[in-house]
Amino acid sequence: MAALRVGDKAPGFRLPAEDGREVALADLRGKPVVLYFFPKAQTPG
Repeated sequence: MAALRVGDKAPGFRLPAEDGREVALADLRGKPVVLYFFPKAQTPG
C-alpha cells in the first residue's frame, strides 16, 4: 500500500475499541474522527 499524502482519504479499516468491540471507519461516516497511535510500552519506536 502506498503512503498517504496530505488531503488523501483514509482507506477503510476496522480496529478494536477500548471496550473490546470492533469499530469500522465506515461506522463513523459523517462524524469527526481522531486516530491516535502510540508505540507499545517498553518497545523502541
